[in-house]
Amino acid sequence: MATKQKTTKTRAARPVQLDSVYLLKIVLYLIVGTLWLHVQSPSGSTQIPLPVGAAIGVLFAMHDHFKIDRKVEYAVLLVAMLVGFWTQAGVYLTW
Repeated sequence: MATKQKTTKTRAARPVQLDSVYLLKIVLYLIVGTLWLHVQSPSGSTQIPLPVGAAIGVLFAMHDHFKIDRKVEYAVLLVAMLVGFWTQAGVYLTW
């Protein structure tokens, strides 16, 4: 009697990411997300806040080699952006 051979599919192994790398990435997203650029006129009457750090963080998240869940990265960036706005953290540029 002939028996049918079982075929096994081999999957490409995903690289294992250490917990310390994950924590470092979350901390970096928190720091970058808090950066704002405040553009204000010389008289100080007009001030326009721009979330520069959030834009840079989104670019980092889109081109990340070791992808953690992007939804988590975007949520961390959003929370950091709001905290940075409320604490007035960022660069002030007077024109």
